[in-house]
Amino acid sequence: MGKVGKGKATGRPSMFDVARLAGVSHQTVSRVINSSPDVAATTREKVLKAIEELGYRPSNSARALASRRSRTIGLVAGGLRFFGPILSMSAVESVARSHGLFTSMAMVHEASCTPGEFAELCNTFDEQNVDAFVFLAPTDVMLDAACRVRVSQPTVIVTSTHGAVGMGECQSRLRSLGRSRNAMVGIDQWGAMTEVVRLASGFGHRRALYFAGPADWRDAATRLEAWRRASVRQSLQSVTVQCSSWDASEAYARMNHIVDRVGASGGRLASLVVTANDSQAVGVCRALHEHGLRIPQDVSVIGFDDMPAMDNMYPPLTTVRPDFERLGIMAMREVLSLLGEGDEPGYAVSSHGVGLIPATLVKRGSLGPVAIR
Repeated sequence: MGKVGKGKATGRPSMFDVARLAGVSHQTVSRVINSSPDVAATTREKVLKAIEELGYRPSNSARALASRRSRTIGLVAGGLRFFGPILSMSAVESVARSHGLFTSMAMVHEASCTPGEFAELCNTFDEQNVDAFVFLAPTDVMLDAACRVRVSQPTVIVTSTHGAVGMGECQSRLRSLGRSRNAMVGIDQWGAMTEVVRLASGFGHRRALYFAGPADWRDAATRLEAWRRASVRQSLQSVTVQCSSWDASEAYARMNHIVDRVGASGGRLASLVVTANDSQAVGVCRALHEHGLRIPQDVSVIGFDDMPAMDNMYPPLTTVRPDFERLGIMAMREVLSLLGEGDEPGYAVSSHGVGLIPATLVKRGSLGPVAIR
């Protein structure tokens, strides 16, 4: 039993306690909780007053019985070793909780997850009667699986616009499976790279090295394509250094080799190095420091992600700050819209059917004007 009147608290109050205090049926209390229009204003006021007096908080199970929903979102996520996906997942969970929704999560390896494994996870969530899915699909492997799985619930896919799996191909698969209730959101790599090239060109840089991320990651593929297009527009000559990982150690080794090779041939090193993430920038900066090259007097460096402590590097790293938290928020706003619990979100920029979240270029000490040679 809960409270039956003032001063008679015996535990957590129930919907039946509210009904008794308000002098209505528990079905009426349920309609008020779920914002049903079929309740008289005076009755609604009595119920709300009783709820406040008792301190009643409706449980998800009570809401589920009334709405025939589980109030649960299934979240399947890859890339959990990395900064961005963790922030986005945290935002998804926070927004879900603020709307009385529970998040049930499954983590998969973004590079080795098979369509069969992905489908099995979704079947497990289906047994929990989840109301919708959010798929954090940073790689081509995960996006392919997310677009092939047979689910009837609304789905929101968090991914990038470019990679081995085209967005047109993905949308076609969704339509063929009858999955009409879906949405896609991602980071605006295009606007970010345009700003990077514009700022670098303004400092006089005309030759650059671009350290690309692993090709199977859609962020890496999209950033590379965006960099190439922006470089051509600004007549910035660029050589791509293809990396197989996001790790600082690989970028460090490759930068060491490049500096040694340029020195041995008597050539000139590019005045600018741009990396696809901040970890690569850390490796590049270490290699430059060890070769006695000054940043930014001899070589400027720009990263991507604005990971913690990048503002405390020596010198502080110029980098792109994607709004990963906003990405998770917008993914959940899409979920709420598809469930009929919110308006459809709007985006200032979209591409290939993906709503894009802005990324901000943060200018710090690692970027400077080209030295006179």
